[in-house]
Parts: sequence; C-alpha cells; structure tokens
Amino acid sequence: MEFTDRPRRLRTDGIRPLVSETTLDATDLVAPVFVDATTDERVPIESMPGHERVPVAEAADRVAEVREAGVEAVIVFGIPESKDPEGSRAYARNGVVQEAVRAINAETDAYVITDVCLCEYTDHGHCGVLEDHAEDDPTLTVENGPTLDLLAETAVSHAEAGADMVAPSASMDGMVGAIRAALDDAGHDEIPIMSYAAKYESAFYGPFRDAADGAPAFGDRRHYQMDPANAREALREVALDVEQGADVLMVKPGLPYLDIVRAIREGYDHPVAAYNVSGEYAMLHAAAEKGWLDLDAVARESLLSMKRAGADLIITYFAERVARQLD
Repeated sequence: MEFTDRPRRLRTDGIRPLVSETTLDATDLVAPVFVDATTDERVPIESMPGHERVPVAEAADRVAEVREAGVEAVIVFGIPESKDPEGSRAYARNGVVQEAVRAINAETDAYVITDVCLCEYTDHGHCGVLEDHAEDDPTLTVENGPTLDLLAETAVSHAEAGADMVAPSASMDGMVGAIRAALDDAGHDEIPIMSYAAKYESAFYGPFRDAADGAPAFGDRRHYQMDPANAREALREVALDVEQGADVLMVKPGLPYLDIVRAIREGYDHPVAAYNVSGEYAMLHAAAEKGWLDLDAVARESLLSMKRAGADLIITYFAERVARQLD
C-alpha cells in the first residue's frame, strides 16, 4: 500500500526538535514562595512535597535557590503573625510580604510578583470584609466595595516595598480598576497588574490552603469565585479586567481549564498566565510515590500542555524541578 503523506518522517531524532511546535523554557516559569512571619525556621508543607514555609529572614535565601535553578520570577505569598476581621496585616508597611520583598530585592535580582488578597490575613479566611451575619447566613459572604479599598491599599504597600508586579486574586468585581487607580495615584503607574482574571471555585486548591493557612473558617467561596461549569463567563470576566487596565490575564487552575486558556489566547493580545495549582502538583506527586507515574515526565508534559494551549507564563510548584531538566 502506498502512503503519500507520512507524518512519521518528521518524528526521527534529527528532525523532531526542529519541527517541534511548542517550547518550554525556564524563563516561562514563576515559582511561588511562602513566607511565614510566625516561624524562625523552615516548615515543610506536608501536602506539597518539596516545598516549605520560610521565615522572613530566609526569604531572600529561598529566592536565591529559585534563581540558581534558572527561574527568574517568583510570586510571594505571606502568612502573617496575627489576623483580624479586616486582614490589616495585608497592607501594613511592616507586613510579612512587604518585609520579604524588601529583603528579596536587596539580595537577589529576581523579578518579584506579589499576591494581593486578604484570605491569608483575615481571621475568618475569606477574601475580604464580611457582610453582617455572614457566618450564620449561607447567602452572605464578602462585601465588594469595602474590600476593594483594602485590596488597593495592599497593592500600593507592595509597590512601595519594591514589588515588580502585583497580582490581585480576591475575585472582587472592579478590583483591577481600583488597584490601577490607587497605584497610579501613588506614583506607581509603572507597576503592572497580573489579574487572576478567570479564577474558578476549584477543588484543586486544597494543599495551597494548607500552605498559606488561608482556608475559610466557614462556608466556601462560591459567591465570588467562578463556577467551574462556566466558560463564557470567563471571557466576560477577562473583558472587564482588560477594560480596567490588567496587563497580564491569568487562568486558575491550569490543567482543568486549558479550554479557557485557549479562548483567552485567541481573544486577546495580552500575555496569558496559567496557574498550575497545588492540587495538580500534589496529585502528580501522590501518583509518582505509588510508582504509577514518572514525576519528571508528567510535570514537564503538564506545563508543556499549558504552553501549547496559549499560556505565555506559568506559575507552578514544579518551577525549579522542571527548570533543572531544561538546562
């Protein structure tokens, strides 16, 4: 039988890399770093093998380790020394993220992104100021307007500490616009915003809440994070963030929402980020520990799939591990 079209001709070792359509590089990756103001030593995160909470005094050392692996950017999350209903340590000048960013900038050349949210800082674990009686009424959660003011104050405090980019993740309506206006008014018009533009109310976040001590004390976040069933809504959310001045558009989680990554890539010229979240990381580790999967192979393939779908950058707990493979 004659074959005029033989795709296998382009799969031999010599030609295969030359015709590869998608590439993955260490400079595509952003490594999360957890800084904990309540500890003086590194604390392993049980549900995320290989990751630790680090004290403020070791934040720069931790980032230096990331840089040695070839990863140029980090996103900083903080665990404060105290919490209250308004999450006031999120926007304190001497807050955990603010102090960590100053140290990281003083001792490394990493590009520093900061997560802007209140869930790690509120004593109730929600992402903003609670409506009255929210703890007792499941139809109530977070007040949008007052939360915007605190998110904007937090973003400005991060910029003043030296953050290169801020990344609001609270899923509040209008948060990008409020933060953009506050940054500009404070003289930080050069600071870009990476919005968690399509952030789903996902079951894949479990290990992160352990890592960042940010689980809700009651209820859930379905009233402000997106329904996993919805795709068109994501495009509406993205359009609003673009209109308000977002510079980078993020999809979170990554793997279960590659269709959303692709849709945003096709619809917008903005850089697109995908967040390879803690649950994706943990499940691959668990399968590898059972001997069911090759961890390095599936980690790299997972990130490659996000690039292929259209992501320009990927936040991932595999950043260092995969970057070393790419050397």
